[in-house]
Amino acid sequence: MKKTERTRVKRVPKRGLYDRKTINAILDDHFLCHVGFVHEGYPVVIPTLYGRSEGNLYIHGATSSRMLRSMQEGIEVSVNITLLDGLVLARSAFHHSMNYRSVVIFGTAKSIVGEEEKRQALKVISDQVLPGRWEEVRTPNKKELKATAVLSIPIEEASAKVRTGPPVDETEDYDLDVWAGIVPLQYAYGQPVYDPQLKQGQALSKSVINLPIL
Repeated sequence: MKKTERTRVKRVPKRGLYDRKTINAILDDHFLCHVGFVHEGYPVVIPTLYGRSEGNLYIHGATSSRMLRSMQEGIEVSVNITLLDGLVLARSAFHHSMNYRSVVIFGTAKSIVGEEEKRQALKVISDQVLPGRWEEVRTPNKKELKATAVLSIPIEEASAKVRTGPPVDETEDYDLDVWAGIVPLQYAYGQPVYDPQLKQGQALSKSVINLPIL
């Protein structure tokens, strides 16, 4: 992975990780990113779904999208993915923190224009969000593909930052009568809510059945 001045973790540098295995593992554990870019002279950050395949991150949207139109012009972007794993509660207000895994990527996006390549990239995004769903539904037709812009961002200039473990308090604070520790956080799937226009007797999709639903 290319380590640059932009990707070097400056605040608590020991938490910075630059190996592709760690970065890919964090990317593969989520599907929502935030893309930062400059549009007409002012900064913008947009949340969007993504999918990873090999060394590329894929995003998509309407061809009229401000973000995608700007990125197609070859501007540089910054992409962030953050997973919160827990609240870290210390004995002092100052030392409260969070356990997390995050990735920041810098790069220039490339438009996916070939119909088959675009379909494959959209499948990558679909599989990232819900594995197996692509095979269960009607895939995009030519009109829909034409209305959809798909971009790839190389995962080359990137870094991860990870915090784990308990709070770190001042030595004199360990004697305080204050509870300290970690409150874990996790993403969870709820019970499926049926579409009111669903055909009578329509069975639940396998892709949904396979989810770890609470």
